[in-house]
Amino acid sequence: MGRMHFRCWQGIENAQVTAICETNPNFIEDAQVGNIKGYTEQVDFSKFSLYKDLGQMLRAGSLDAVSLTAPTFLHPDLTIQALNAGVNVLCEKPMALTVAECDRMIAAAEKSGKILQIGHCVRFWPEYAAAKRIVDSGQYGSLIAATLQRLGAPPSWGQDNWFMNEKRSGGMVLDLHIHDTDYVQYLLGVPKSVQSFGAQISGGTAHVVTHYLYDDDMAVTAEGGWSMMPTFGFEMSFNIILERATLAYDCTRDPAFRVCPADGEDYKPEVDGKDGYILQTEHFVNRILGQKVEPVTTLADARDSIRIVTAEKESLRTGKAVALA
Repeated sequence: MGRMHFRCWQGIENAQVTAICETNPNFIEDAQVGNIKGYTEQVDFSKFSLYKDLGQMLRAGSLDAVSLTAPTFLHPDLTIQALNAGVNVLCEKPMALTVAECDRMIAAAEKSGKILQIGHCVRFWPEYAAAKRIVDSGQYGSLIAATLQRLGAPPSWGQDNWFMNEKRSGGMVLDLHIHDTDYVQYLLGVPKSVQSFGAQISGGTAHVVTHYLYDDDMAVTAEGGWSMMPTFGFEMSFNIILERATLAYDCTRDPAFRVCPADGEDYKPEVDGKDGYILQTEHFVNRILGQKVEPVTTLADARDSIRIVTAEKESLRTGKAVALA
């Protein structure tokens, strides 16, 4: 994700990357000879100040903002450190491992007066953003049901295999499945309760299906898993069923996104040509510059997504529905 954020920042006209901090102990030496594992493009690292320690980078005093793409268990302390140094923070999702840690981060942001944005990129993903606009418009009536899926193989690229350590990542439910949990919240608000069913592999949840219960008579579920074989690839998809249309998206299909109305032919809606990573970074920059932007994601939302996922994990543990309201 550090490489992804680097790509996004490099593409923004009114922002300039000036420094990089990397935990790899050989990063600076490797950068000087152009040998950075994972960088397939040629990057002239001599243009940047290179650090192995975030505090040292912050003390240099030349930053307006920082992208934090460290493992989840480090998010609270690193975020608070940057905010206290007077730097705006774009922190990767999930916000933290617990609601209490989210509260620490929110308090630090409020005290510092700086912007803290959590990288819930799916809210910015063009097809998901378009679906939200269509649902909110009411043009096809009310939402009846929705199913969301996010499926892939276990991540193997994390340093020290931290993704598979639930004490560091929160596991699949908090790291992967939270994308769809957060989007359900974006569409419909915090559910009244959740009930989850899962499959365990090697002591961790590898696959989950959650039913989000609301006062209205809707059937809303999301399925996520790290249990697919490597040759499966990756799939993110949704089917949102409205009274007079179905909104269908599947990143593995062409066309990926269709609106299927009750009357007439299905059609492919126009969506932004940029991906959600770039759009969320542009949103962050515009906020720093004081521009008036639609509040796509808030710290309260990011905190509530942790609260909902925590309830899902409790439901997995007990086999019972867990109330949120």
